[in-house]
Amino acid sequence: MGVVGEYMCDRTSGTRHAIVIDPADQTPEIAANRALAAAHAGSSMILVGGSTDTDMDNVHATIVAIKEALELVTWAASQDSDIDGKSGQIPVVLFPQGAAALSPAADGITFMMLMNSMDQRFLIGEQVKGAPFVKKAGIEPVSMGYLICEPGGMAGQVGKADLIAPDQTERVEAYAMAAQFLGFSLFYLEAGSGAEYPVNPALIKAARKSCEIPIIVGGGIRDPLAARAAAEAGADWIITGNITEEYDDASELQAVLSDLISGIV
Repeated sequence: MGVVGEYMCDRTSGTRHAIVIDPADQTPEIAANRALAAAHAGSSMILVGGSTDTDMDNVHATIVAIKEALELVTWAASQDSDIDGKSGQIPVVLFPQGAAALSPAADGITFMMLMNSMDQRFLIGEQVKGAPFVKKAGIEPVSMGYLICEPGGMAGQVGKADLIAPDQTERVEAYAMAAQFLGFSLFYLEAGSGAEYPVNPALIKAARKSCEIPIIVGGGIRDPLAARAAAEAGADWIITGNITEEYDDASELQAVLSDLISGIV
């Protein structure tokens, strides 16, 4: 496992927060500003991807813009001891919908299987298409089992997922065990982008008692209470996405994310 994988799989740091930046929904410049706001608020990682209607050029431009912005913070800190440079050192990781949304500039990629998809494309097809690019570009892959729960949203529809109901704890337990037995480094419970409600904490608890790999939870988490509930249930990472797109003012976004992150720290 490489540096990014070790960072993502470190369970000694407590529950951490990351944001998802969708290149299809914003310009690279706006994405960079939002990523900086998240980093200053205390986010520990920037994920880039998520949409079905983007391409490599857009993804690449977005990642380059974000990394340049973060590097500028690190440089500024090296020139001024009063500036905290830690926020500029967080990884920028691909979170792709498929093989058409990759970039060699990323620090790593969540190389995932949509475990409850009924479409071979998301079980193994996109992975086979993308693997040669990841290898040639030297992007560090971090293997991940990805499970979509109700309500599922667009992710569930596009991925043709057999959604996990809020009370199907035994089913989640089985998937979590399978994810670890298959050698995945991470296990992701997803409620869907912009979900009306987050993953049931009971499902997170079921996954936590059934596997030892880090658990990521995303979708529908919009306030400190929801973030805290997921963290207390056993989530190692809390992911938010849509909330970042609701604020054009970076300082306002930073304040909102700081408040949310306060629920898990």
